[in-house]
Amino acid sequence: MNIYVANLHYRLNDEDLHQIFSEFGEVTSAKIIKDHETGRSRGFGFVEMPNQEEGSKAMNSLNGTEIEGKQLMVNEARPKQPNNNFRSGGGGGNRGGGGYGGGGRDRRY
Repeated sequence: MNIYVANLHYRLNDEDLHQIFSEFGEVTSAKIIKDHETGRSRGFGFVEMPNQEEGSKAMNSLNGTEIEGKQLMVNEARPKQPNNNFRSGGGGGNRGGGGYGGGGRDRRY
């Protein structure tokens, strides 16, 4: 079971998250998502628990619990959606910008 955990305090790390959930059963992985540029926690993470029953118990018990002064939001993680930033098929090309002059590509000074 893959579990989404939000509203984590920025001081918590992967090991802290692992420890919190391991009280309810086996934890395969616990990962707090970090900002790529700063390396700082983004305040949410994912926990994987192989046993569905233990995972459900952890979710129900921890959702709304206050840890480090922040109230956790715990839900079953949704499957990762495909990245819609890249569209398949033809087209594309210069999409121009808004405003005057077509986005600056053909401006002459």
